[in-house]
Amino acid sequence: MPIHLPPISRRDFLRRSLIAGAGLALAPNLYAAPMRRTDKHSWALLADTHIAADATKINRDVNMAGHLKTVTADILSLAERPAGAFVVGDCAFNSGEKADYATFTGLLEPVRAKEVSVWLTLGNHDQRENFRAVLTPEKVSKPPVADKQVLLVRGADANWFILDSLDKTLVTPGQLGEAQLDWLAKSLDANPKTPALVLIHHNPDVERNIVGLTDTEKLFAVIRPRRQVKAYIFGHTHLWKIAADPSGIHLINLPPVAYPFRPEDPAGWVQATLRRDGMKLQLRCVDTTRKEHGTVTDLKWREN
Repeated sequence: MPIHLPPISRRDFLRRSLIAGAGLALAPNLYAAPMRRTDKHSWALLADTHIAADATKINRDVNMAGHLKTVTADILSLAERPAGAFVVGDCAFNSGEKADYATFTGLLEPVRAKEVSVWLTLGNHDQRENFRAVLTPEKVSKPPVADKQVLLVRGADANWFILDSLDKTLVTPGQLGEAQLDWLAKSLDANPKTPALVLIHHNPDVERNIVGLTDTEKLFAVIRPRRQVKAYIFGHTHLWKIAADPSGIHLINLPPVAYPFRPEDPAGWVQATLRRDGMKLQLRCVDTTRKEHGTVTDLKWREN
């Protein structure tokens, strides 16, 4: 059952904030941030939040909940709200406990209270049954692929295809499987003229430095010949990097919201501003004093 977090009302937001207590104390202040209207071309891209049940938990010298609060505050500081937000896997801290997801969804409520939908996919630190148990009261749709968090989100400038690469919790490699690849191929063939952006938690397993998607070549066999596919967006490596496949597909490795594996790498999120022939990506660092903060990369789509 695919799940996403739709907008919530101001009344529900304030009520939930009071129930949540001090752990989410920033939430009412965040709601007060002014956002005038929706920019249908703008999207917030997040990955690897690694939220623990305890919002004060520290790992690798980072308070993960604190980083997500900083990111949500930054999203809410934009003059116009984004059309939507994506969290590309590893939502939970380590093994995907139910209480992790409760804290995670609570931290996202200020964004939802600004009429921004949040779409989610799963990574190797998530646990499918616990994810569903906590989030089932949210918006649930009929699964296009049984037992997978698979979604097609239609935007003004592109279609976003969310795939589920969680194979086994706490097992590093990921896998899509034939059913998802078949669904992706058929869905792309049904939408041949609209640019397609594919979001998967795991990195393409080509560089072999961090084990990623085990069926990478099968995925590429689907997306390379379908020229409407313009980008493969992923997390998992905790590294901000943009490269390109030889076919011209952009490979966009999102930074972690939580913690980088190396101190020289940034933590943060990415604002994507789309147009029909490409998009601009602005890196938004948690530490705004970093030299990379605010840098923009302009990507142009490969030809159909």
